[in-house]
Amino acid sequence: MSLFNFIQKKGSKPIPPVPGSIRKETIHNASARTGTSYSVTSDSNTALSSIQGRVRKVEKSQTNRSLHDNPRRLKRPSQSWLISDSDESGSEISSDRRVIRQKVDHEDRRPRIRDLRRQTASPEEGNRRFQMVHAAHIASLNRPSKYKLAFPQDTGGTTVEVQYPSAPDGEMYANQGPLRDYSPYLTSCSFDLVEPSQSDDFKPLDDITETLEVIVTHYMQGLDASKFTDDSHGLLRRLKRAREKKDGLLYTSIMREWNEAITRMKQNGLFTDVLDNMDWLDLSLIERILTQTYVRTVSPRVSTLRQYENGTDNVYGELLPKFASEIFRITGLRPDHVFVDLGSGVGNVVLQAALEAGCESWGCEIMENACLLAELQEQELKARCRLWGLFSGSINLRRGNFLETNAIHEALRRADVVLVNNQAFTPELNDRLMNQFLDLKEGCQIVSLKSFVPTGHKINSRNLNSAYNVLGVVERRYFSASVSWTDAGGSYFVSTKDSSRLRKFAEKNLGRD
Repeated sequence: MSLFNFIQKKGSKPIPPVPGSIRKETIHNASARTGTSYSVTSDSNTALSSIQGRVRKVEKSQTNRSLHDNPRRLKRPSQSWLISDSDESGSEISSDRRVIRQKVDHEDRRPRIRDLRRQTASPEEGNRRFQMVHAAHIASLNRPSKYKLAFPQDTGGTTVEVQYPSAPDGEMYANQGPLRDYSPYLTSCSFDLVEPSQSDDFKPLDDITETLEVIVTHYMQGLDASKFTDDSHGLLRRLKRAREKKDGLLYTSIMREWNEAITRMKQNGLFTDVLDNMDWLDLSLIERILTQTYVRTVSPRVSTLRQYENGTDNVYGELLPKFASEIFRITGLRPDHVFVDLGSGVGNVVLQAALEAGCESWGCEIMENACLLAELQEQELKARCRLWGLFSGSINLRRGNFLETNAIHEALRRADVVLVNNQAFTPELNDRLMNQFLDLKEGCQIVSLKSFVPTGHKINSRNLNSAYNVLGVVERRYFSASVSWTDAGGSYFVSTKDSSRLRKFAEKNLGRD
């Protein structure tokens, strides 16, 4: 289960979905953020120290609120089909707008489009060991008001390390010694195995279980995994029993067995072979990596995202991973494409696009607190990709106003897919964005929560200079639990830059004179 915890200002009303105003017709058997980005030097220890320092300053200015006031649970969407279209003829050409609601099936096999395996999977690149946030850094007995021993009878503490399919170093979930200074970028340390006092806080033992299950599911395809999966005596089943019995010694013994087995499999090249034969990344694997990244960087500081003004362009909200994955599928995002997220918040969708599609991914955000967290997420995702042995596309974050950032302007000119979470944008900002879209290349797709083209807009001789004329719009439906600000479903829009519609009108009508 995903551990993303997105933020909505306490007491505020959820942003309502945009009501559809398009004629709908049921057909059976149908088939079918103002932001500025943030520039980060990924290999700079100095930059990381600066980021961490700024984050701590932001944290000190916040009140002590619960980090999980608004937990979101992913629900399986209902499955239904709906498609409609409206045709207009004559000398006025209507916007190409259709509304589509369709079944999402992430189990469909996709064609292999890129190499998924990271060619350099060592924890050392150059002369520097990679840095990561261990689970022990965010959950330990150093926070006695939030965590307690998971195995109370083991008063001396319990040490656990988890080996991953790629990097030699594993992740530490425990240590018997005290944590002197909070530093989320150590290469080795260990802490007490703990469980949270509040059910909404990070659960290290759940994190271990979910990670092991994902490794077995996706990295042991075609291998004999019965010693891990057997219902009676498999490692996963025995680990669950040890946890239920609160037997810390047995739990750590089984984890050592896991680490030894994974190490042997790595030495024999079994995981390399599996990755080389993997066609695409399953959403459950993507969510596991993104969740690990998020809970180790954003969740401990999530209260810093509560500072926004209702009624302005600077309102925080996120698209959840399943919705983002569906957008990538609908738009056909590929490794050779350029993806741009305008108003990218803490960078969730930017990171997911780079990981899932392997593309060149850009994000731009104006809110200072969100930018700081996005930079931490970028660093942590790179470390996580090394642990999992995966390749991702390039991540390019910029900070500031996306209407005034030159790097974003250049990226937009090359963009194949542009995402704009404009649910809470003012009309003035949407109009300014519409003018920027004139510079997009032909065929570029814009995904937005509100349509940039007014309902019923038609090309005629009086509005030939309107920017609306170069966009064809398709309205689609997203299901419940797709966005952070509401559990309800709603509409989103895919607009395609298509200047041929305007040319056809001019040739048909103006050419008569």
